[in-house]
Order: sequence, then structure tokens, then C-alpha cells
Amino acid sequence: MSGELVLHCGAEKVSRADLMNVPTPRPTETWRPVPHYEVAELVAEEAKRRGYEIVNEGYGLTPRGDRMFGVLRFKPENTGVEYTRALGIRNSHNKQFALGLVAGVSVFVCDNLSFGGDVAVHRKHTSGIEISELIPQAFEKLAYQYVRLEERINGMKIEAVSIDAARVITVMAAEIRAIPSCDIIEVLNEFKEPRHQEFSEPTKWSLYNSFTETAKKYSPARADFCYSRLAQLFNLK
Repeated sequence: MSGELVLHCGAEKVSRADLMNVPTPRPTETWRPVPHYEVAELVAEEAKRRGYEIVNEGYGLTPRGDRMFGVLRFKPENTGVEYTRALGIRNSHNKQFALGLVAGVSVFVCDNLSFGGDVAVHRKHTSGIEISELIPQAFEKLAYQYVRLEERINGMKIEAVSIDAARVITVMAAEIRAIPSCDIIEVLNEFKEPRHQEFSEPTKWSLYNSFTETAKKYSPARADFCYSRLAQLFNLK
């Protein structure tokens, strides 16, 4: 992904500035959509205020501009780690889902994304929504989520997984629709013969990365759903 959001199925890669050009539907008495650009700006400002140095950010829009997905990657706090903290963003103008932020990591070697934890902001676009108050509250939750996610990843790195166990987990992932059933073989092949040497050991972390490697081809909406289900399956929440 070269540090950027990978988009398919008609979604368009855009910059934060481009989000200014996306029209926001008129509010009603009970529904007030939040402009995509306002979300992105407030998140970036809050991240910087809390000492997170943004090294890369990418945004994607669905064809009608009614759904926005974003990923911010931050400078690592410690040297010698193979991943950096990331932040997933989503927002909609069509009532499909609520505004959401979720903690994640981005793996350097393959630039896979891993998102875990509960969505820090999951607020429907009601008439009383105050995003300027919600974003700082969300970052308070994200700090805890990052620590918990990183602790879980360190545990996954030393948890061995046999090929038979990998088969069971992959089928379970298809059963909960984290991946379509047609991708079962692709995930297993990636686990058995990973394209990156760093995942050559048969661990749960390597298996997880087999899923996220496969998820690179998904649309933003499909990848968002995939990460959410994988977080449940791998106990990242």
C-alpha cells in the first residue's frame, strides 16, 4: 500500500483538502450529518495536540461521496518496533453507519493494517451531536486501546498455530463473514508461504497478517467490516 489507503470497487482516493468539496446533506430535525472534512480536520488537530506525529494519512470516498474512510499513521514512540500506531476513521452521509474512530497498527514490512478494540466514537448523527467534544473524548479511549492492542499482538507473536488450527480459524472467519468463502484458500496459502520473511514463523500473528494481506483488495467498506470481525475472532477487542 506504500503507506496509503488501498481502494477498490469504485472508491476514490482523496486528500484531506479534497474532502472540503464533498457536499453535506441538509440536516433535519432529528438528523445532522457531519461534514467529512470537519471530521478529518478535528481528528488531525487532536492527534497533534496530544503529541501524535502524523507521518501519513489517506482518505477514500465511495462514488457518491456519502461514505468516507480514512487512515492516519503516527511516528513510532519507540525504535526497534516493526509497526506503528494507526487510527481508522469512518463517517457517513447516508445513515449507513455512525461516525467512528478505532485504534490500530500498521506493519512496516508489508504495510498491512490491524484494527482492534471497540470503536472509540460510535455516535449517530443526531441533532445534538457535538463532534468538537466527542473527538477529544475518543482519544482518551484510544490511548488505552493502543496499549491493549499492542499487548495482544506481542502475545500473538509467540502463540504457535498449526496448519490444521489455521484451517479451522480461517473457516471460522468465513462463517462470521470476515472474509468471503472464496478467500479461504488465499488466506491459507499466504499463511503457508508468506510473501514476507517476517511472517515465516507459524504463529497467530502470522495468520492474522495472512488475513490482512488478503484484505488489501477489499473496498474500504468491506475492509472495515473485515477488520471488525477479525478483531472479535482474534480477541483484539
